[in-house]
Amino acid sequence: MSADHSLVEYIDNLVYEPTQVHEHGIDLTVSAVYEVASPGRIDFGGDELEDADLEPVPTALRNPDDEFGWWDLAGGQYVVQHNEFLTDLEEPLQLQPRNELLARGGSHPSVLVASHLPLIPLTVADGGVRIKENARISTLLPTGSRDDATPVDSGSVDSLE
Repeated sequence: MSADHSLVEYIDNLVYEPTQVHEHGIDLTVSAVYEVASPGRIDFGGDELEDADLEPVPTALRNPDDEFGWWDLAGGQYVVQHNEFLTDLEEPLQLQPRNELLARGGSHPSVLVASHLPLIPLTVADGGVRIKENARISTLLPTGSRDDATPVDSGSVDSLE
């Protein structure tokens, strides 16, 4: 699969395609971080299904002339939303956390996505993490059933940006 592989046609609202699209997949960026303010509900039949109340976590500028702010997240659980959207997928894609997020004590579940990018729970280790607006936190990959699927290089902490 080349850096201009066909997954791009299924993703709208890329922040900066030349950086996000690479030979292994497409990196997705964070647009919002939320805390769960009050619980949602899940029942067997769906009649009592109710969304949790989510409160946006504010960002702070590190310098007054910065264009984008930072989320300063203490250890705990959050919910993140991506900037990007999926359109007209022909088959599911694998969403996984980027190695850079994992190496800094953050994580989110790896999931198959078939029609849209859901809000994703984010776990932050006790020491916390700082995430800049539009940071690349996830990668979308082919599931392996596509002809152009390539194994993913796990990378190493030494090669982090």
